[in-house]
Amino acid sequence: MSSRAMGAREWALLILLSLVWGGSFFFTEVALRDLPPLTVVLGRVGIAALVLLAVVRLAGHAMPRAARAWGAFLVMGALNNALPFSLIVWGQVYMDSGVASILNATTPLFTVLLAHLVTADEKLTPSRAAGVAIGFAGAVVLVGPGALEGLGVAGLAQLAVLAAAASYACASLYGRRLRALPPTVAAAGMLCASTVLILPLALIVDRPWTLRPGALAIAAGVGLALLSTALAYLLYFRILRAAGATNLMLVTFLIPVSALLLGGLILGERLDWRALAGMGLIFGGLACVDGRALRMARARLSNDPARP
Repeated sequence: MSSRAMGAREWALLILLSLVWGGSFFFTEVALRDLPPLTVVLGRVGIAALVLLAVVRLAGHAMPRAARAWGAFLVMGALNNALPFSLIVWGQVYMDSGVASILNATTPLFTVLLAHLVTADEKLTPSRAAGVAIGFAGAVVLVGPGALEGLGVAGLAQLAVLAAAASYACASLYGRRLRALPPTVAAAGMLCASTVLILPLALIVDRPWTLRPGALAIAAGVGLALLSTALAYLLYFRILRAAGATNLMLVTFLIPVSALLLGGLILGERLDWRALAGMGLIFGGLACVDGRALRMARARLSNDPARP
């Protein structure tokens, strides 16, 4: 897929998207101090669904009524919101937000691998295969071989975030079925379906009416819903339309940076050498999958007058 040139406006939107998506790990970390995981997820998808329904109406669109469309929304809601959000939020109970964001950056690696397995036109190239191998090696370094031996709660939490990344990858492939719908309609329908899926679980497991969260946790939950979900989806589709999917992939590199800055400056989190090494390998793998750096290097070599 060829990439379109990005101007200052597109770069600004991309950086803003990385901040609001990277902020989701920060908001989750703060909200979890007073709220249990499923309640955090319910607040995130429920509030964001109401906001996007209002956006759909203001834009003059209408939500579909066909059962087939809502069936697709339920599948997308499960794969892209309910399951990964729940896994990541639960995982963050046992790990720092920065580590969770790095593990979540493996999503494009899962996407490329799954696309090779289930599509006819997106097969692995040698550079992409190398990128997937390098990236997953980074995930192994980050999680640590020792975590896989005993599978304690910390290891399970890290595997849960990796499973969330795989779920996002499945959603990206299934989501092609919603391309005929306006993006805001698809996002609103997906979030409504996610709310329906999460609501009974949160009511049974968390009994949210018994909770007494502080103002900071409530503010973090609202920020998670309004900024890191509703606004993020609007930015996502705007960048996709203006700059294309290839350029949009650059946000994968920026999200962990935003999460690490917020976690370090505000929450006092620090990464150990293993997390840094794993992040470097994952970013290297993503660079191979993206291919832009390799193409630029080849172009420079071919245009180098000193080259024999």
